[in-house]
Amino acid sequence: MGPLHGCRIIEMAGMGPGPFCGMLLADMGAEVIQVVRPESASPENRHVSVDLRGRRSLALDLKNPQAVDAVLKLCETADGLIEGFRPGVMERRGLGPDVCTERNPKLVYGRMTGWGQEGPWAQRAGHDINYLALSGAMHNLGRRGETPAVPLNFIADYGGGGMFLAFGLVCGILEAQKSGQGQVVDAAMVDGVATLQAMHFQYYNQGLFANPGEHILGGGHHSYEVYETSDGKYVSIGALETKFYNELIEKLGLDCERFEGKAALGGWTDPAEVESLQDEIAAVFRTRTRDEWCNVFEDSDACFAPVLTPHEAAEHPHNKQRGTFLNADGNLQHSPAPRFSRTVPEAGTNPRLPGEDSVEILRELGFSSGEINELVGSS
Repeated sequence: MGPLHGCRIIEMAGMGPGPFCGMLLADMGAEVIQVVRPESASPENRHVSVDLRGRRSLALDLKNPQAVDAVLKLCETADGLIEGFRPGVMERRGLGPDVCTERNPKLVYGRMTGWGQEGPWAQRAGHDINYLALSGAMHNLGRRGETPAVPLNFIADYGGGGMFLAFGLVCGILEAQKSGQGQVVDAAMVDGVATLQAMHFQYYNQGLFANPGEHILGGGHHSYEVYETSDGKYVSIGALETKFYNELIEKLGLDCERFEGKAALGGWTDPAEVESLQDEIAAVFRTRTRDEWCNVFEDSDACFAPVLTPHEAAEHPHNKQRGTFLNADGNLQHSPAPRFSRTVPEAGTNPRLPGEDSVEILRELGFSSGEINELVGSS
């Protein structure tokens, strides 16, 4: 059983970072009950939706006062609640933090938004790309002289969003166990992304890497780069330190004198030569296939790794030995992380159909058969 075993979380169904947060908590052993809208309660099979694994599903029409009361009864038994709507939506449904914590003073009420619960932009619509832009993070994503890159939604939705909400919720629950009082956790993705830039503020404050593509970790150095191989695949290099850099140059068979002293963390500060050095390294990598380069760099400290597809990653010997990935009913997914030595997390059940557990959960809450039939029927 995972370290959050015995903790109950209510998840108001949403998209993106909310379900991801619910999955993280469920993976760690929490009992997560997802409250879904009635229109979601269809025969659709959601088994491929990995971020919905590990929790039960309760379908309720929150326009029905009895359904609102069912959620409030759940609150009486819960440690935390997570929701990802615009500010004010839960209050209009009669499920704002004041009402919920009146039922359970120890409840930690987690709110996931893009812009936060207050501020001039609080009511605006937005997505991952917008939070990256307004937080300043997007400025350094991309190549020199090119438009800032559009990354997958790992950074704001999941890193700065769902993961920060999970962290905040667990912090709040730990504090509530000491104080006996719950509180509201305002997890804004724009705040989370700003926090993820912690290391880079030192560069900004020094006036370094002011433009896209200049940062040594963002395409501004030939030793921290992705290179194409002869078979149209790719390899990654991260040889920033001098000892790793020297091994890289040796393995590639390049002129050691030409590259001497030009490691990113070895004091070399002349970006004007980066492009020509990148071209030289790129030409060498294009002489062999990706797998041939894997053999060259076997057991090497040149900070080398092949760029793999998800299915290739699942079959890589290192990931297989660690059990980093798992296969559930033919669907590839990750194993719970991080790992614990004693309270070992286990991947939860496959995603349930929307509302599949409604009768069971309502019965546990003490609703009569007639009330359950009315609630389930209206859903």
